[in-house]
Amino acid sequence: MRTVRLGIIGLGVVGCGVLEVLRVRGEELARKIGAPIKVTKAAAKDISKKRSEVVDQAILTGDPFDVVNSPDVDIVVEVMGGETPALELALAAARNGKHIVTANKRLLAVHGEKIYSAVEAAGVELGFEAAVAGAVPIIRSLREGFRANRIEAVYGIINGTSNYILSRMADEGKSFGEILKDAQTLGYAEADPTFDVEGIDAAHKAAVLASLAFETPVDFKGVYIEGITAITPEDIEMAREFGYRIKLLAVAKRVNDSIEIRVHPAMIPSRHPMANVNGALNAVEVIGDFAGVNMLVGPGAGAGPTASAVMSDTLDIAERMVNGGAGKRPPMNAPGAMRKKIKARPVDETVSRYYLRFTAPDRPGVLAQLAGALGDNGISIASMIQRGRTEDKPVSVVITTHTAVEASLRKALAKIGALNVCAAPTMVIRIEGE
Repeated sequence: MRTVRLGIIGLGVVGCGVLEVLRVRGEELARKIGAPIKVTKAAAKDISKKRSEVVDQAILTGDPFDVVNSPDVDIVVEVMGGETPALELALAAARNGKHIVTANKRLLAVHGEKIYSAVEAAGVELGFEAAVAGAVPIIRSLREGFRANRIEAVYGIINGTSNYILSRMADEGKSFGEILKDAQTLGYAEADPTFDVEGIDAAHKAAVLASLAFETPVDFKGVYIEGITAITPEDIEMAREFGYRIKLLAVAKRVNDSIEIRVHPAMIPSRHPMANVNGALNAVEVIGDFAGVNMLVGPGAGAGPTASAVMSDTLDIAERMVNGGAGKRPPMNAPGAMRKKIKARPVDETVSRYYLRFTAPDRPGVLAQLAGALGDNGISIASMIQRGRTEDKPVSVVITTHTAVEASLRKALAKIGALNVCAAPTMVIRIEGE
């Protein structure tokens, strides 16, 4: 019986999680695929670092290229993250005839087409379930379960850190900064949380999902990104009063002959299932022409969930190796020659409802000026609330709009800015899911 040989690049939380899965379930997994699985090479930045007994010191190397160049490795498991040298490692692994399993959403979002072309040309396979939403099997669902469908849209809460922060802000009424500091102490947020709270991590994942769902190359530079750092307890409370919850939402959808890909805070109706996905959980909603609306929910990060997703791909490829079918499956839903470029729709063309919070003086005529600027640009007001009343301090004026084109809203806000009646930048949150 042939042994399937793994080489692991990265022995952080996820890499050690993969080793733990093999330690606990290795014999059972071997029975399932018909062959034993063995880690024959592992690369880490610091090989002198003390690790658990699941790491065999004899297979360690400080050079990740030792893994992709080793004749004793069949499948390269890349869980180091980043773009460099991850791209060079992936391309080298493909050239050397090695299958690849990666959790690296940034790599795929920025360099995906290079990698997809390389693995297809080399006749090897690429697994990337762990790149998006951890244990939630959204990649497998798009590649297999929804394959017969024309995917119309994908919506996602796909960053656990941001969802954790927003959930606690809603539950406790505390500020973003207070919850972030606590989240860092508890291990829910990185020391440098920029990629999470500014929406970049979710945007990487959204680009990967869109490329797979719509069978098209995606230029990551065209993904619109906003983070959650400007969200205040007042916005959370106003959302509740209007019947919404605020989530960092990834949106990828077809609009006529183009696609929109954007990540930003959004107000979602409280009755919507996605509005009730709280804490560090992830959720992805897929809309297909035949399958209809489906939602998957689960843990999106951490050693266990991510290692589970990595091993799911690894076992799939290993099983095909044992049965002689590995390398025949294109990395995306269609071979590269069939993947057609779809035009990206600029965010200015987005059509949405909006929540607007102005900070303005409480004096006669101000509300009329705000409403007039909106009306002059074709934006209809659905509701208006003024919070507080004071003669010497600005107050919050909250407006929700009917459906409007984003370019028109931006023109209206520019006009309002020129009036010099607002004491702070206007808060804009899109309303989705209605």
